[in-house]
Amino acid sequence: MRLSELLSKAPANEEAQVERFLNARLAWGKHKTIEVGKVAINFKCKTCDDVRTFMSGDKLSCLGVGDRVVSIDACLKCPVCEAAIEAWFLVVSRDELDGPAPTVRLERYVDNRRGMASRVGVGAGDFDDLLERAQLAYEVQLGAGSMVYLRKIFEAITNQVADIAGIPTTGNNGGRKPFRNLLQEVDEQHHIIPLAFSSDGYKLFRELSEIVHGDSSDEVALQKYHPCRRLVIGIIQNVASDQEMKRAIDALGWNIDRVNVSPSGVMAP
Repeated sequence: MRLSELLSKAPANEEAQVERFLNARLAWGKHKTIEVGKVAINFKCKTCDDVRTFMSGDKLSCLGVGDRVVSIDACLKCPVCEAAIEAWFLVVSRDELDGPAPTVRLERYVDNRRGMASRVGVGAGDFDDLLERAQLAYEVQLGAGSMVYLRKIFEAITNQVADIAGIPTTGNNGGRKPFRNLLQEVDEQHHIIPLAFSSDGYKLFRELSEIVHGDSSDEVALQKYHPCRRLVIGIIQNVASDQEMKRAIDALGWNIDRVNVSPSGVMAP
């Protein structure tokens, strides 16, 4: 595998053995131009109003950061309108970076889209924006912030399904019904909680809430982000596949299409 193929999987933190891309150790603060193939990442181009594969040039800028760490910069362009965005990759190696076939991992990825493009969502309508915000918060190491957006999705879709199904969201005294009770009623009728987690659907909400309310550190939140994200996307998938819900969703214009998520929990087009 060439290094460009690994970088093209961003924002997934993939690891793979790649072809040699440095002939000698790159000292701290030193730049080198590398030729590792073109990086290709899908974005929704705002000029074209369509999904395009933004491509880099043949040469990328590589900066030495540590003995086994390099920073790589790339400019990616829309192949149709040539709208340009910038991307930054932090790559960490298990062994020597200048080895014949180093095993490297994409540690961090940041893009600067400058209003020219947006991330490709999962087809979750209004929830795509919140999923993207959660992902961006995670990428800049804001663990609690990422969980805030996941919890908002969980609450919103549960309340919307309750409205469609005619399940009251208020209690007998006119106040807001406890979320645990509402979730149980919604799940009993429409099974929105993924099967693997169905024994205690409220546990996910409790995990998110503990982090949001400051009972856990950012480090813990970052560790729990991907499994929590997968479960939230699983809820969206279940709602989208429920035929009764689907008819109501179509009538409401939510435009939830097929939802897909990779094993790492990253959105896939």
